[in-house]
Amino acid sequence: MELLFCILHNPAMDLNEIRVFVKVVQAGSFSQAAKQLGMPNSTVSARISALERRLGVTLLQRTTRKLRLTEAGEAYFHQASLGLEEILKAEAEVSSAQGEPQGLLRVTAPIDIGNDCLAELICTFRNQHPKVSIELLFTDRVVDLVAEGVDLAIRAGELRDSGLIAKKVGTAHWVPFASPAYLEKAGTPVHPTELRQHACLQFTPLGKESWQLVGGKNTITVSLTSQVLGNDLNLIKALALAGHGVALLPTYACRAEVSSGRLRRVLPEWRAKIDPIHLVYPGQKFVPPKLRAFIDTAVAIFARVFKE
Repeated sequence: MELLFCILHNPAMDLNEIRVFVKVVQAGSFSQAAKQLGMPNSTVSARISALERRLGVTLLQRTTRKLRLTEAGEAYFHQASLGLEEILKAEAEVSSAQGEPQGLLRVTAPIDIGNDCLAELICTFRNQHPKVSIELLFTDRVVDLVAEGVDLAIRAGELRDSGLIAKKVGTAHWVPFASPAYLEKAGTPVHPTELRQHACLQFTPLGKESWQLVGGKNTITVSLTSQVLGNDLNLIKALALAGHGVALLPTYACRAEVSSGRLRRVLPEWRAKIDPIHLVYPGQKFVPPKLRAFIDTAVAIFARVFKE
């Protein structure tokens, strides 16, 4: 509220300069802030310089490698970011009350999350909310949502502690699959230890030398003689479909192939790891309509998709 009061009573204050300054600090660089704001680097630099001239202080110390806030910059950023949050909250509340979800929504997801379930989610959401554009970023690194200007992340596995909001939407179950042709040729294993005599297609994030399988209260580690190893889940699945061996695959990614008879679950009483699936987004007092609508759609679809 202090920032809003100052803007109303100080015509010389430029909200755009303040917004650019806050984004530069959050993004960690002029170039990244320019990309997120959709403006040239020169404009970002000019607005920071103008802000410093008006205030009569240095807010950012620039080096060739990184930026560092001065003491005055830290104090100003703290107050400015709080003020901007209040202004954006007010605008979002008005927008929510007056119109439907719209604008650009940026979403990140792991590379191996599964194209089919994401395609269903995007198609369903776009049919319901055609004024929202979606940009998808597929990566296995943990994206800094605030610094990189991403609205929401779909994440698999245990989450590390953070200030983000997390909503669990399902569970991914990894189990052994093989094609009927392979099982007819090599036989169907009835115990995990028999996998040592089979061609195993190893998705390396699950282990390069062994698989750990759980059956009831029993856990067994099976050492494998590597046949094919790779970090691309789609490739491993394609090789399994082609009859080249047994692969650990997530059940949600194999439902169509199981239904059509192209894949069979091997050792149905045993499974590998279980990954919780979460929607993760920055904590905020008011969730924009486009994000709230996307979360509601994702929850409905993933509750069905991510089950054993």
